[in-house]
Amino acid sequence: MAEWWYNNKTGQVEQGKQSLGSDRDGPYASREEAERAPQIAQERAAKWNAEDE
Repeated sequence: MAEWWYNNKTGQVEQGKQSLGSDRDGPYASREEAERAPQIAQERAAKWNAEDE
């Protein structure tokens, strides 16, 4: 099964570990999910903030 990553430095989706771990989010199950990484991160942060209140 292929792993997909979102590179925060370049804004590009990568298949497999192509860049430094500190520059990427993932793994994601699909390219489409990895493309949504910034939105997913925002949703998770909003959920965590709501739980802290």
